[in-house]
Amino acid sequence: MKTGKNPVEPFIRQDRMPHIWCSGCGIGIVVNCFVRALLKGKFDPDKLAVVSGIGCTGRFAGYINLDSFHTTHGRAIPFATGLKVARPDLDVLVVSGEGDLVAIGGNHFIHAARRNADIKVFCVNNFTYAMTGGQVGPTTPRHSVSTTAPFGAYELPFNLPFLADSSGAVYVARWTTFHVHQLTNSMIEALRKPGFCFIEIIAPCPTIYLRRNRLGDGLDAMRAYKKASKVVNGANTRMVWLDKEGPIIVGKFVDRDRPTLLEAYNEEHRARLGAKYQPYPTGRKR
Repeated sequence: MKTGKNPVEPFIRQDRMPHIWCSGCGIGIVVNCFVRALLKGKFDPDKLAVVSGIGCTGRFAGYINLDSFHTTHGRAIPFATGLKVARPDLDVLVVSGEGDLVAIGGNHFIHAARRNADIKVFCVNNFTYAMTGGQVGPTTPRHSVSTTAPFGAYELPFNLPFLADSSGAVYVARWTTFHVHQLTNSMIEALRKPGFCFIEIIAPCPTIYLRRNRLGDGLDAMRAYKKASKVVNGANTRMVWLDKEGPIIVGKFVDRDRPTLLEAYNEEHRARLGAKYQPYPTGRKR
């Protein structure tokens, strides 16, 4: 019998409402997709831990009704790595923004991917440091206006899928908040796959980025995502750069296998110590 209750509600900390996100912000869509991925994938909430950093997306950990931790700026990935080593039976997820993950936390990002730490990283990319007023960030498209580039940004932004791919991630995808079904399914795939899995999620910031660049509101951004996006699964990540006017290449770009951090640890020590070595637990079967 249908009760009319929203299936997402049990996963949201109702005592934390109302949330801080602006009208038209894409982060709420990411929350919705994530919860629906948990439901569709039949994941055990008691075996999942969520870590977030600082920024608008950093509030994710505080609103989701799961075991979660809100870290200091840029430190979500090392905290998540330590959590996975201490509790390999858990699935550990990092959800944060591009400034937290690849600017202040950039070193942690590339080395966690290199080591293939068995954590999942969902990066909500809104092209700006929104919570602090709209400064140029590591993914701000060239020629975009910001508080620190009033005549237009001139630095080359990161290509996040290429950064993750070249650093060693075993799963790399990109979707926009328009692609809710694809994003949900991609989240399920990432959560099930051992190793460092990365999803870039392009999301609108209507109050800061869209307004300063005269791009309309959140609904206008969704229309723009629909028009500009092109699904190219398996695309060469070198070729999926984003700019202010060009297409948005989305899809699943990388899906490969290699030993995780703890598996590599066991392989090396088993080869050195032989039968007397007691392997470190590497996690539960997916």
